Amino acid sequence: MSQFKVQLLLDTGIVKVRDIVCSGECRHRSDEECTSATHLVFPYRGVFVRHVGRNDAVAEANQLLFFNEAEPYQVSHPVEGGDACLDLVIEEGQLRELAPKDQLRAGGVLAFRRQRRRIDPRAQALVALLRHSLSRNVAETLEAETLALTLVRRSLGERTSHVAGASPGRQKLVDRAKLVLSSDLSRRWTLAEIAAEVGVSPVYLTQMFQQVEAMPLYRYHLRLRLARALDLLGRYDNLTALGMDLGFSSHSHFSASFRQAYGRTPAEFQRSIRSR
Repeated sequence: MSQFKVQLLLDTGIVKVRDIVCSGECRHRSDEECTSATHLVFPYRGVFVRHVGRNDAVAEANQLLFFNEAEPYQVSHPVEGGDACLDLVIEEGQLRELAPKDQLRAGGVLAFRRQRRRIDPRAQALVALLRHSLSRNVAETLEAETLALTLVRRSLGERTSHVAGASPGRQKLVDRAKLVLSSDLSRRWTLAEIAAEVGVSPVYLTQMFQQVEAMPLYRYHLRLRLARALDLLGRYDNLTALGMDLGFSSHSHFSASFRQAYGRTPAEFQRSIRSR
């Protein structure tokens, strides 16, 4: 049985959107493979690691990953639980218009220079809105295409996304910390616990994480939990239980954090995806 479940949500001349769920049964590196077009992949649940040559990228809900056309890669799942991603293929002419030139490699084939960019909370909300609207079959084609292009534009914007800048050693340290956080999103981690798992001092970990990701470790963890909430809002009727399941101390804490990130409360966002 395949470990992948793929659902085609939209396919027009401009954009193709698929929902891809992987069980993550293959913990070691997969066989090498490549794509026939450039894919923009938005993880929204779970975590996996993508390997391109000697370059590794931890894929989780704060990231957009670029799967360049004909570029060999492998995937591994160091954390149990599998993953799910929204996969977009944008018509090449449109993608060239959307992508800043400094993010693309020189040459005839459209390819991004880096494996990933960190997206902001509003882009995460667009991922959830696009996926929920299409999976519930309530978004018209024009609306869905517009949402998809808006998501890509925001995810590639210099002011609304971030490329981690660090040496390979520092990036690997930060990636190990991300895997620790992703192993149990609902756990109320202490800095000492994470540092012990990574194998460095708490002070060094906080300094390196801030330098690489340009945000504190605790805020990164908060964004991962809130992104998981976006994924689960369609399944929960009791939002207090959802917040508690994700490790928030109270419903008010959960609701305030969600609103600060996404501009609306969990209840308002839930109503918006259900009423559509």
